[in-house]
Amino acid sequence: MRDTVIIFNPKARSEKSRELADVLREIAPEAELRMTNETGDARRLAAEAAREGYRVIAAAGGDGTVNDVANGIAGTDAVLGVLPVGTMNVFAKEHGLPDRLEQAWAVVRGPGRREIDLLAANDTHFIQLAGVGLDAQVVKETTWESKKNLGPLSYLISAAQIASRKPPKLVIEAGGVTSEGSFVLIGNGRYYGAKIVLFPKARVDDGLLDVLIFKDLGYLDIARYLAGVFVGLHTGMGGVEYFQTSEARVHSLEDVPVEVDGELSGALPVTFRVAGKLRICVP
Repeated sequence: MRDTVIIFNPKARSEKSRELADVLREIAPEAELRMTNETGDARRLAAEAAREGYRVIAAAGGDGTVNDVANGIAGTDAVLGVLPVGTMNVFAKEHGLPDRLEQAWAVVRGPGRREIDLLAANDTHFIQLAGVGLDAQVVKETTWESKKNLGPLSYLISAAQIASRKPPKLVIEAGGVTSEGSFVLIGNGRYYGAKIVLFPKARVDDGLLDVLIFKDLGYLDIARYLAGVFVGLHTGMGGVEYFQTSEARVHSLEDVPVEVDGELSGALPVTFRVAGKLRICVP
């Protein structure tokens, strides 16, 4: 019996997606390839494969697909593999996974395994990053057509438009301490985006959430924060609060979206926590 399932998310049913499916079949003939058709399929297919007894379930897609598969196998003995074919692939970068599919498949089939923290935002699991406010609003307002035509620039355009508005007032409760801010990020690993180290103290297996609170979100504030991030000094800047905790609750009187691993996950209030462990394939 085959012991590995590859769950492939062919986003737009394009010619490139068909070519990728052919490549996956060629490099991994011993695996079963299961294709998604609509939102939620990757999670459902992963859960089905785990129930069927497959030992390794690999996500072929971006961070959103990896998140779906992780949610599908949470609480089971299945191991998560990653074949990074998405736009950012932050989780793959965090764990040193190769970009080339043949090499990534060799990691999935190899002996390397690691146990990491599995986090949760209310009832939704995540493995890399969650956000409340600015970045979640960007995810919400950036259309698929814009991403297709403009690429990463589409997110910057959305962010600029959102930054011109009055930011929400967020209340963050953690470890008996209450803080306020306009934008919150929760990390499991160090990276945000293309190998930007946002959470310098983060370890994927330390049983802790890394929390960043940004107090102000005007254009000048964002520019100042970004400058700090690029030189690695943001955690010590005025208007930024950084700490580690096992649980954090965020709420607001306003309607504020939440994202996990780059995908929308409802709105406030939300409780972030360490929900368990997950085994993954690593080099």
